[in-house]
Amino acid sequence: MATPFDSLDDFIALPRTEAVALSPDGRTAVLTVAALKKDGTGYDRSLWSVPADGSGTPRRLTRSAKGEAGAAFTASGDLLFVSARPDAEGDADDESGQLWLLPAAGGEARPVTRLSGGVDAVAATAEASDRIVVSASLLPGAETLEAEAGLRARRKEKKVSAILHETYPVRFWDHDLGPAEPHLLALDTDALADTIAAAVADTAAEKEEKADAAADAADAPDAAASDEKPYPATLPRPRDLTPRPGRSADIAGASLTPDGTTLIAAMQRQEQRGGRYVIVSIDTETGVQTVLFDEARVDFDSPVVSHDGSTFAYMRSAKSTPEGPTDAEVWVAGIDGSDPRRLVADWDRWATSLAWDAGDAALIATADDDGRGPVFRIPLDGGAPEALTADDFTYSHVSVDRRSGDLVALRSSWVTPPHPVRIARDGSVTPLATPAAAAEGPGSIVEVETAAADGVRVRGWLLLPDGASADAPAPLLLWIHGGPLSSWNAWSWRWAPLLAVARGYAVLLPDPALSTGYGLDFIARGWNAWGAAPYTDLLAITDAVEARDDIDAERTAAMGGSFGGYMANWVAGHTDRFRAIVTHASLWALDQFAGTTDMSVYWQEIFTPEAMAENSPHRFVRDIRTPLLVVHGDKDYRVPIGEGLRLWSELAEHHADDDGRMPHRFLYFPDENHWILKPQHAVVWYETVFAFLAEHVLGKEPTRPELLG
Repeated sequence: MATPFDSLDDFIALPRTEAVALSPDGRTAVLTVAALKKDGTGYDRSLWSVPADGSGTPRRLTRSAKGEAGAAFTASGDLLFVSARPDAEGDADDESGQLWLLPAAGGEARPVTRLSGGVDAVAATAEASDRIVVSASLLPGAETLEAEAGLRARRKEKKVSAILHETYPVRFWDHDLGPAEPHLLALDTDALADTIAAAVADTAAEKEEKADAAADAADAPDAAASDEKPYPATLPRPRDLTPRPGRSADIAGASLTPDGTTLIAAMQRQEQRGGRYVIVSIDTETGVQTVLFDEARVDFDSPVVSHDGSTFAYMRSAKSTPEGPTDAEVWVAGIDGSDPRRLVADWDRWATSLAWDAGDAALIATADDDGRGPVFRIPLDGGAPEALTADDFTYSHVSVDRRSGDLVALRSSWVTPPHPVRIARDGSVTPLATPAAAAEGPGSIVEVETAAADGVRVRGWLLLPDGASADAPAPLLLWIHGGPLSSWNAWSWRWAPLLAVARGYAVLLPDPALSTGYGLDFIARGWNAWGAAPYTDLLAITDAVEARDDIDAERTAAMGGSFGGYMANWVAGHTDRFRAIVTHASLWALDQFAGTTDMSVYWQEIFTPEAMAENSPHRFVRDIRTPLLVVHGDKDYRVPIGEGLRLWSELAEHHADDDGRMPHRFLYFPDENHWILKPQHAVVWYETVFAFLAEHVLGKEPTRPELLG
């Protein structure tokens, strides 16, 4: 039976559910859904409403050429989102994303902000007040919103893109930092003046401003003309809670008290080349800040305020050193920072999200666990965490229905894309309606495990193509995850093993040393020694899978991205057992990488200089005997393009013939980053990978994707 995974064009056209938000009354879930544009070159995002009890059908709420994302609810049930859709009262050429509000009572969505640089995201909303906090980037050389708009206009007019940095870092993942700085802005949505009279008054104020400017120009003809416009009086004027913030408002979570008067935020405190996160309380009327938790070499993040506003929960993590990884601790404290105490100190898992249970007697958390990502209830009375889900899925975007105590979330696995569900108090799960129904995938999935050289259990997922058997064993792809602090436990649109399964490959998704969900000791096995236990774990579980009679041990390949690319390079320099290796966005020379990545201090703090040298794959380039497909994007700031360029240069230095030819290939994307995000580039990526594997693993003739010229 044909599936959408048989065709790359069909695959990229699958609609994708990216987020879910729950209304204050618990009756409605709003989904953010991405759908392929008609020309196939990008994705449009829209918001859809579905009943939160599993009944009914999806109803589309938004439709614009620019799309919508970042959905959140106000206390009164109005829906907030960020969009660059045109504003009838704004400038026609303004393409910045603004905050919009869709009234719960019905009617058209309307803008809430008109910031010259737009709104980045909704940072927090209040449960019993229409006060919200947004994150937005403002130029440091302006004192007012009007002056900031004028300064942006002059930079645009003069085509100036230069950035003067005074601190480190200067880049993050896929974008340059600056010149604008992140700010937290408070505003009250009930201050919207959506009346004809207010609009007339706003227009009159703008005309008066222009008249004043003209008069000033007449009085002083040699003076520079002002391009400032008054901020619209019809919109609530944002209050800057973080004036002159530097990078401190690059937050790691924020939460408002129910009445909206206090924001609890994890803010950056700048250090020499990095920083640490501290917990700060901010008065949303005055902007007065009070530091609640700040310790040297400790990060505090993910604060979330209780429903009654008396308490907040947060994560505390001491910074890791070469000696070993540190734990991610769950703590609670009074809203003023009093009486802090750690919960579940003996719980050997790392919470990936926190929320308050309906009655504030427990926390709701998600965490990686044994190749899955369950939902847990963590009681405040000192009891042990309770797993609320017991299936093979990983859960995210968890919201609590305060009326019933049920939860709404997204869940996914390696055979099922993210989809919305309701989780009852007894743990039963009900799928919700969705416009992005999960597509039927090929093959089957089984859990596999083995004992590593030190006796530790190492496990993973094995996806098998239809028809794999002792009479027709399948070729094997070893896919190595990134991170390295990660786990193969949830769907990824970028790494989609079902595409390989549809082409007849078995795919092994193992969790070697350094993987999350198996406890701190399991991570520590590979700490400061990436080329040791992580490598031998991978070979051990590959040996176990190759021993199966439905696997063809003579036709195998390995592939990975980021840390997985590092490990693919390490594998290439230490064994010739694989017929082909794909290495994407890979770390090659660790000394070079550690100084050029966007956050160099972290990598240099977790390695000793000796371990960084010993575990660098570039030292073994002469030993490579396996054909490599090297893939890199020029806009990758986490693993800079220099890694791919140096790898390619050194492969040519040691393995090219007299005519400069070698069995290796280099797929280069000038305008992609750590991920390959443009749909047609994703198609080219998979076409190139599968052609390379077909040549070296299946023995087919070399082919070249058409669009590569």
